[in-house]
Amino acid sequence: MTTRTRTIEDYLLRLEIEDFLWNEAELLDDFRYEEWLDLLTDDVSYWMPIRRNVPSREMEGELTAEGPEMSWYTDDKPSLEKRVSQIRTHVHWADEPYSRISHMISNVQVLGWNGPDEVRVKCRFLFYRNRHSDEESTFIGKRIDTLRRTDGGWKIARREIYLDQSVLLFKNLTNFF
Repeated sequence: MTTRTRTIEDYLLRLEIEDFLWNEAELLDDFRYEEWLDLLTDDVSYWMPIRRNVPSREMEGELTAEGPEMSWYTDDKPSLEKRVSQIRTHVHWADEPYSRISHMISNVQVLGWNGPDEVRVKCRFLFYRNRHSDEESTFIGKRIDTLRRTDGGWKIARREIYLDQSVLLFKNLTNFF
């Protein structure tokens, strides 16, 4: 296996991507959902499969497949816009009043380029949510994003969200990852 020597441009790209992801986390933590939607391409795919508990010899079947099988999220931009619109009604029973949330992003890796304007990025996340006075949720996992460089900067063209949990013990799943 040969590894390519990294250049200063590789490190600068990773720093640029980290700044983008940290800014995105701030938008979500501050409930600036319309600004967050602006970070998504019009053809975005936002997908979170369900993780199953399977024997170690069957690990390739641990995650539900995109498309034919059920997943936690299989969204496009119109469905994400609709979810934001519903939250903004302020009568959205699942998150009224808003939960207190924090996204932490780490272990950012640039996986490679998909052509001249798209880069695949992997990161780890910890997402903490406190709802009302006594409900807490912690989501931990990894994301694989396809980011597209546009005239306006980076945009998310695809987000794959892989939770470490196989069973979600929470009353709702209304926040964005």
